[in-house]
Amino acid sequence: MGVSGEDVLYHGMSKYQDSEDCNLFLSLGRSVDVYVPSRKRSRVTAPFVFCEQVFKKQKTTIDVLPDECLFEILRRVSDGQEKYSCGLVSKKWLMLLSTIHRDEQKKAEEFDESGGSLTRCLKGKKATDVRLAAIGLGTGSRGGLGELAVLGSGASKVTDFGLKAVARCSPSLTSLTLWKLPSIGDEGVAEIANNCQLLEKLELSECSAVTDKSLIAIANNCPNLTSLALESCSNIGNEGLQAIGKRCPNLKSISIKNCPLVGDQGIASLVSSTACSLMKISLRNLNVTDVSLAVIGHYGKSLTDLSVSDLHNVTEKGFWVMGNGQGLQKLRSFVVTACTGVTDLGLEAVGKGCPNLKQFSVQKSDYISDKEECHAVTQLGIFGLLVNCGKLKRLSLTKCFGIKDLPMMIPSGLSPCNSLKSLSVCNCPGFGNFSLALLGQLCHQIQEVVLTGLHGITDGGFISLMKNSEAGLTKVDLSGCLSFTDKVVSEISMAHGATLEVLNLDGCTSITDASMVTIAQNCKVLRELDVSKSAITDLSIAALACAEQLNLKVLSISGCRVSNKSLPFLKKLGESLMGLNMMQCRGVSGNAVGLLETEIWNFTKLLQEFLAFYMRSSILVSHLLENHNAWFLVLEDGLS
Repeated sequence: MGVSGEDVLYHGMSKYQDSEDCNLFLSLGRSVDVYVPSRKRSRVTAPFVFCEQVFKKQKTTIDVLPDECLFEILRRVSDGQEKYSCGLVSKKWLMLLSTIHRDEQKKAEEFDESGGSLTRCLKGKKATDVRLAAIGLGTGSRGGLGELAVLGSGASKVTDFGLKAVARCSPSLTSLTLWKLPSIGDEGVAEIANNCQLLEKLELSECSAVTDKSLIAIANNCPNLTSLALESCSNIGNEGLQAIGKRCPNLKSISIKNCPLVGDQGIASLVSSTACSLMKISLRNLNVTDVSLAVIGHYGKSLTDLSVSDLHNVTEKGFWVMGNGQGLQKLRSFVVTACTGVTDLGLEAVGKGCPNLKQFSVQKSDYISDKEECHAVTQLGIFGLLVNCGKLKRLSLTKCFGIKDLPMMIPSGLSPCNSLKSLSVCNCPGFGNFSLALLGQLCHQIQEVVLTGLHGITDGGFISLMKNSEAGLTKVDLSGCLSFTDKVVSEISMAHGATLEVLNLDGCTSITDASMVTIAQNCKVLRELDVSKSAITDLSIAALACAEQLNLKVLSISGCRVSNKSLPFLKKLGESLMGLNMMQCRGVSGNAVGLLETEIWNFTKLLQEFLAFYMRSSILVSHLLENHNAWFLVLEDGLS
């Protein structure tokens, strides 16, 4: 029976001889009559669902090859660009290329001898093995990376595989930073050590799987290591530090924080072995005792910077022995934070044992309880330090609650400390007028004074310090000192107006318009002025704007009682200002702010055209535009 496109009715059988094809459409019994429509093309309005077996994606011929065969093919690709192109084919090819060592290549790849200048940084979700493999492959022909930073987020997908990929392609790597990478272990770091023997800087933070084996591998293969930083690496201890000390003779900087397995044995061995090269040491929250400080005091012959924080097992004896060790002759900066063993006796010993000390800071940590604050440092210890350190330039005291403002007599014939240039006392409630007067008698060359949060200081105390300053004050920060009045500002402006560049009176609620008038008349070189939350009004803005020689760059009047009347004067000040803070100025309306923005923007546009025509410089213009745009972000925030 011939069939030529007509509808056909098959009795008791399926149109599809293959059961799988039949099941694509309907599941019918074999005894059911099936109506088969015409073979003519018809419009299909309902979607068809096809099973995976019929339309299964076929593999390409190259992917059928075993990895061993593909490896043999890829290792014969020597050109860097061709190799990178192969890596773009698929993730499988990229990963396979990343496993090929240089000595496994059939023809050695020609590396750029001037390589190692490339820098890459991966952060958060971008830090993956695939990206590291691609970076390694892409930079390999150019000598590889010189610096690499991988900053994970705790759940980062970087493993030893990614680190190995970089190591095999970057023989010139000199700096490696790994943060928050719990999946990185000894295997990956060891690969870096074996292949990147020019490594100079290594920083590991929150890499819990890294142990002493990694540091031993670095020590055995990277003799040029100059800087090592370890933070919150719970499985690194004394053995690794001992290896670094013995085999890294060029080590200059060491920073160890929150590593519970590090003790006196590791610190002592490291410091004593690198006595001739080690210049910077930072120790924080370690299980070390007086022994470590004693070793530092004896072997730290090249030390210039020392910082110790949260060393709760160190006592007064440790600081005393360190100061008397006579090994810290080159020490210039010493920072002590939240160490209960710091006392007057220890400070005196440090002052005598560190003749070249220029910067000294004592402060507490905000992360410990009140019982562990710096209570043992008193007024006597501070002045003993000043007397014994003839080259001290910067003194900083923060939250030293043991200081009491007591009257003291300075012995006759005592030489002044003329080296001190900068004094900073923050939130030390016992520091008062007597202490300032003593500082004024001892230190005649102070140029920068920062006194913040000191409620016990009045006008008289600061004036006694100021009058003895022979060099001229350049920076004065009195923020949060509620007792200061217009008198102290008047004295400062008249005595040091020719040198004063920065004045901060933030939170000095007794400062009024009289102070601003004095500043406008006398402070000719003032660049930055902050009178936020003071009692000034529109009169102060007018006085500053009408000053003949004043050339302010930064002005902050946040929270002051100014109004729309200040608008013309702010516009005039805007010709020189690079920063303006008007947050929480409730008396200034939104329309006034918009008008001020428009006026200053028009001025900036004209300035741009002028400079572009006469100076042919766009860098300065762009800088000015960015600064002016930043103004109005501050202004709008103040209104919201």
